[in-house]
Amino acid sequence: MRGARELLLADRARTAARLATLRGDFRSVVDASRDTNADDEHDPEGATIAFERSQVGALVRQASQHLEEVEAALARLDDGTYGRCAVCGQQIAAGRMEVRPTARTCVSCA
Repeated sequence: MRGARELLLADRARTAARLATLRGDFRSVVDASRDTNADDEHDPEGATIAFERSQVGALVRQASQHLEEVEAALARLDDGTYGRCAVCGQQIAAGRMEVRPTARTCVSCA
């Protein structure tokens, strides 16, 4: 599973970089809203700021969750359970692992 480790490490690096960028974007949106007297409910720009903050926040949560999945997959590689379905214990098809290297379950159990 040496190739899997390399794929997961590359995915972790990409996701960590994306997460850092998204967190910077989120801080920028929050800072921009702090510098105004905008009231989300009454200011026409307020709704846009709230939407941007919500959207970037959701992307931060999504990237954080993916990073946790990558870390869990790396832990499974270390303990020898990587590529085995967490539900039925069978080997997960190589095609599924190639497309989704963080998969915990086989297609049947997913």
